[in-house]
Amino acid sequence: MVQVHFTSHLRHVAPDGAVDAHGQTIGAVLADVFARHPAARGYVLDDQGRVRVHIAVFLDGEHVRRDILDRAVKPDSELYVLQALSGG
Repeated sequence: MVQVHFTSHLRHVAPDGAVDAHGQTIGAVLADVFARHPAARGYVLDDQGRVRVHIAVFLDGEHVRRDILDRAVKPDSELYVLQALSGG
C-alpha cells in the first residue's frame, strides 16, 4: 500500500499521520484517501478535479510537477501532499 502524508497545515481537514491507500496512480491513491476523509478533497483538488496551484505533491522524494494525478505509483511508494507557501 502507498503511504500518504499530509503537511501539518492541512491537518484540520486531513488525517493526522501517515495513511495507507490503494491505487496505481496518484489520482487513484488520493481518491481512496478522500473516500475516508472527504473534507481534504476540497483543499487538495479544485472544482475541476485538478491539484490546486498552492498544493505541492512529492512522490518517493521527487516533486511531481506535471500530470500529477496520472503519475504511476509503486505499491511501496510514499506520497507527500504539502500546502506550498509563497510570499514576497
